[in-house]
Amino acid sequence: MKQGAFGRPRSSGILGAIASPSMSVDSCKREEEPVSSTWQSLVRGALVLFLAMAGLVLAHSFWPPASPGVERQALERQALERQILERQMQSLTEQLDDLRQQQAMPSLVLNRYRDSICYIFGVYQVAFAHHPALERTRISGSGFVVGDTLIATNRHVAEPWYGDPDSERLLRKGATPQLEQLEAYFPGLPAPVKVTPAALSTTGDLALLRTGDPAAASLVPLPLAAERPNPGELVAVVGYPMGVLGMMAKAPTAVYARLAIRQDDPGTAGELAALSLIRPSATYGHLGDVVGDKLIYDAPTAHGASGGPVFNSRAEVIGVNAAFIEGFSGGTLGVSSQQLKPLIRQVQQKTF
Repeated sequence: MKQGAFGRPRSSGILGAIASPSMSVDSCKREEEPVSSTWQSLVRGALVLFLAMAGLVLAHSFWPPASPGVERQALERQALERQILERQMQSLTEQLDDLRQQQAMPSLVLNRYRDSICYIFGVYQVAFAHHPALERTRISGSGFVVGDTLIATNRHVAEPWYGDPDSERLLRKGATPQLEQLEAYFPGLPAPVKVTPAALSTTGDLALLRTGDPAAASLVPLPLAAERPNPGELVAVVGYPMGVLGMMAKAPTAVYARLAIRQDDPGTAGELAALSLIRPSATYGHLGDVVGDKLIYDAPTAHGASGGPVFNSRAEVIGVNAAFIEGFSGGTLGVSSQQLKPLIRQVQQKTF
């Protein structure tokens, strides 16, 4: 933001000079004696001084002195004005601190938590018993570490047939779903880690995955916000929009040219991991509304970003990115991270 300069107001000076009256000397008049002229000047000066002192005495005698009550009221008014000014200064300082924090937030969450936010790839099929698969689908999404060996994501990522109309139609007819493959790719790890569903929410689009791979044991869990967010807050969404295609678009030109012709998503993701090109993206916007456990915000997103964390300006996770409304830029939807906490407790109780 370009800060404008404040000009100091120019004060208007006195335009006219105060002129002394000119004195003319009559050539026919006799020149005054120096002693007489000095005496008259002394008399005039004394008279002016006397009149000035008399005026001050009269002014003081007619000006009513301030009573103690008036002085006390003036002091109280000054103290109140000082308190109001101090509160205003404190409020402005807090607003400036918030602005600095908000501007730094997207960079902060990426630099601090990038390695704990993963790309998830999977394959599932739906088939009737003893028959070839009627449906075999690849899925991609995002997730993030929330505890020891635990990864949070959407239920429709951990259980891909959840909410899918085509799959549900086959399931109602007696077909059975099967998860063939589910892997998580973390930045900094040269190979994917195997993950399995650990807990599925029955009330919302949330799930927990578990990995037993020791390579993921040192990943830092993301902090979950303790309080519910308020509309108007700044948010940042981190994930893998467009999945492998989104990461390929960010790859060096030579890598992109080699991988663009390939259609094997697992192979492509594996090569990106080997080249340290598994990198999430961040978008930011504002929280438009909070309705129950649903968050509505205008941070842009796309397919593949489902399951990624939604941060507030304090770099805390307030939600899990879940969906977006086609044709409405302000209609990105997330699930409150408050709903993750019961799932985490559920899994931890089973573990111990």
